[in-house]
Amino acid sequence: MSNRDWGLVIGIWVLLLMLEHFFGSKTRLRLLKLFFRSPEHSFFVRELARLAGTQLHAVRRELSNLQKLKIIRQVTAHDSGEELEGTERSKYFQLDHDGALREELAALLNKAEVLEEHELVEKIRSEGGKLKLFILTGIFTGEKNINTDIFIVGKLKPLVLSKLIKRYENDLGKAIRYTFMSEEEFKDRRQIGDRFLYSVLEAKHEFVINEYNLT
Repeated sequence: MSNRDWGLVIGIWVLLLMLEHFFGSKTRLRLLKLFFRSPEHSFFVRELARLAGTQLHAVRRELSNLQKLKIIRQVTAHDSGEELEGTERSKYFQLDHDGALREELAALLNKAEVLEEHELVEKIRSEGGKLKLFILTGIFTGEKNINTDIFIVGKLKPLVLSKLIKRYENDLGKAIRYTFMSEEEFKDRRQIGDRFLYSVLEAKHEFVINEYNLT
């Protein structure tokens, strides 16, 4: 990796630590992402713990803090207007739409998500193997009509790539679909006009690595 690439990775890492410090904890940051990503949804405690990949006691503590700050509010299953999971005794929480800091927090969380996506891309590029083609599409470009979010071709390290993506799925709070191919498979599928391959290239996408000079 070049000095420029190392500088970018370190810069992203420092900014993410600053955001985590600003929000108080990694658990709080993950909970805020969940609430702001689904502002109309009401979550119950065990659901939040599962989605955030965090222990129940840590979630309960942070929910209490967020309520005191008037960022979220507790609602009943009846008030939510949704068909919710959980039991009648479950406590449900929802983003407080009247919260004074709502717009400012939304902007910061948006920035945090962009930084995390950049960090994931840099980690894949530096640790995923000898990559010849690396395309972002799907959730990264707002493309809905595609069955993958990351498309990679090269001499890959599949286990490393899978672990990296799994880790960032937890941080981003959403699933990431990915497709890996060897150079031989990519060449063969390109020659026969493979439908999936061309759906990736025709969808809204962004090249991270493009040694095939595709357009």
